[in-house]
Amino acid sequence: MTQPSDIIEKLQIKAQNIFESTDILKVIGVDSMVTKFFNRGVKLDFVVQVETKERENYYICFIIKSSGQPRFARGTAYQLQFICNNQKNIYGVFGAPYISDEAKSICQELGVGYLDLAGNCFFKFNNVFISVEGKANPYPTKRQQKSIFAPRSTRVLRILLCNPKREWYVKEIAKEAKISLGHASNLKKLLLNDEFIKEIKSNKVAKFCLTNPERLLKKWTDNYSFNLNKQKNYYSLEDVKTIEKKISTYCESNKIRYALTLTSGASLVAPFLRYKKAFAYIENSIEKVASNLGWKEVPSGSNITVLEPYDEGIFYDLQEINEIKVVSSIQLYLDLIGYKERGEEAAQFLLENVLRKQW
Repeated sequence: MTQPSDIIEKLQIKAQNIFESTDILKVIGVDSMVTKFFNRGVKLDFVVQVETKERENYYICFIIKSSGQPRFARGTAYQLQFICNNQKNIYGVFGAPYISDEAKSICQELGVGYLDLAGNCFFKFNNVFISVEGKANPYPTKRQQKSIFAPRSTRVLRILLCNPKREWYVKEIAKEAKISLGHASNLKKLLLNDEFIKEIKSNKVAKFCLTNPERLLKKWTDNYSFNLNKQKNYYSLEDVKTIEKKISTYCESNKIRYALTLTSGASLVAPFLRYKKAFAYIENSIEKVASNLGWKEVPSGSNITVLEPYDEGIFYDLQEINEIKVVSSIQLYLDLIGYKERGEEAAQFLLENVLRKQW
């Protein structure tokens, strides 16, 4: 992994190359390892002095972090604002190996620039405007995303999204999610770094709460597919509504956990599509249910799809409508968004008519 000193050196060279490649700026000099600047007491990693076409000198002040996540971008942007405030001809820039879209937006909102090792950059001062986007991450890693969106980790996401206004202690959400306290603490740090949650300070242990439910849900959908669940397809001569009711009655009688999803769930929570196929999660007893309800397993032409949950979190915050259990609206949205048969439209309808009203 690239070390901070390497990051600083590479970004310094990249910044010089970008400025020198334009016909509007001339690089006068570079100062490295700057500890103080204009008596503001903020440590800078390097300063590039440039001259504009109008013969004005500007000092481009860089603070470099090893992560380009929103939390680091915001903290650095505030530092840069502090040293640049009311100072003529000074411009602050946040640098990192790779900067997320959310972090870029934060920098622009707070009036500072950014630069990453891929070459994505944004500089806006005086009459100078330089912007480069779309460069791929030269050091891609999905370790953090895998941590956040791993099966047991998603229990915490589901709990937060199903209780969007609640404040949590780490030990509370660990118990609710049935995960270890250490796992919950690590997830909290990752979610804080991406600004999906915020801490609420108090005299005791800090609580935390969700900041932007829709942004977290969108990120999750980018890393989710209902194909994570094992699926079996069956055929029955009965109509869909009869099938769904029989699933409910049989599972309730035999104490089997189940919940309708996809079009079956949407028809009860936020009706939008006509459909001819039943979808349900059933835990551990798919073959038993299918045999006792007289379904025939088929390779094609099915009108029933039964899913074996990839994690028990699927059954969190079930809804009961017309005496039939349905997955939470959050889980329903996740399943619908990737469903080919107009699932994205149904998910959008659910978002607008159910989820946003809860948030």
